[in-house]
Amino acid sequence: MRNILASALLLAAALSSSTALALDSSGTPVVVTPLASKTTTASGQPITLPQGSVEVQVSAYQIAPGATLPVHKHPFPRYAYVEAGTLKVTNVETGSSNTYKTGDFIVEMIGQWHQAANIGADPVKLLVIDQVEQGAKNTILKQ
Repeated sequence: MRNILASALLLAAALSSSTALALDSSGTPVVVTPLASKTTTASGQPITLPQGSVEVQVSAYQIAPGATLPVHKHPFPRYAYVEAGTLKVTNVETGSSNTYKTGDFIVEMIGQWHQAANIGADPVKLLVIDQVEQGAKNTILKQ
């Protein structure tokens, strides 16, 4: 319980400043640099979490240059960190697009049909985190 409280305090300190300095258990400095703080999705929706038991799913994606993902939507929150490459995400309902590059953080649209394409010369590498109702999937393909 003490470790959880200490971790929560460290996270709060990290998020409240541009760069936080902490110490590990041996007294060695650890630099925490916040990368993003978002309250809305890419299309401006407020972020709300699933009710009941929540499962966190973490995946690594690699999208080849020129590849386009099928039109799909997510019923639950999905977050992605762009480790490499350039990804264009288009909301097919509104036609609006966002382009994400290495180092960007994505809060994907919830319940809106969209499509992503690698528009760069290198593979897109994503670290994807889903928060879903336990046992649920977070991608629905448009038929």
